[in-house]
Amino acid sequence: MLDRTRMPVSPAPTALARGLGWFSIALGLAELAAPRTITRTLGLRGQEGVVQAYGVREIATGIGLLASRQPAPWLWGRVGGDALDLATLAAGSDGSSRRRNARGLAITAVLGITALDVACAMAAGGTSASQRRRLPDYSGRRGFREVPERMRGIARNAPIPKDMRIPDLLRPYTSANRTSGPKPA
Repeated sequence: MLDRTRMPVSPAPTALARGLGWFSIALGLAELAAPRTITRTLGLRGQEGVVQAYGVREIATGIGLLASRQPAPWLWGRVGGDALDLATLAAGSDGSSRRRNARGLAITAVLGITALDVACAMAAGGTSASQRRRLPDYSGRRGFREVPERMRGIARNAPIPKDMRIPDLLRPYTSANRTSGPKPA
């Protein structure tokens, strides 16, 4: 029987993941260095801070892809980032037809990269080795020391521990627990 929990990721997805890592870093540096140019070209004026934040995200994801032995979580992170990019591109509009064409081209490019990210993440395994291990079966356990029939009624006859009783000062005032204090008028 083949133990799939110890198998390394095949070289093709790993090489592609490294390429996507370098691509992320390059794209992130471009977003950090020229946010005005990008926002002006795509008709997203006023979104320079968002573009720079996306650049930081791209750089972090790229470094994660290059440094990790298990690239799948970082690739799925790229897919999430692609979804943010697509939402930002779809929501932004200044009405210019020239910019609308540029934004459409950018959306097409992001969709292509997203497809590549998804394919690479699925080929890389998508789950960690600990998640692929077989989970223990607890279906035969009941959680009690004894069978329920033997335990029924035991608590009725057991004394209540002192720390679980109502403190004397918090008990209702009755003649049975009158020990000290002011006498009723």
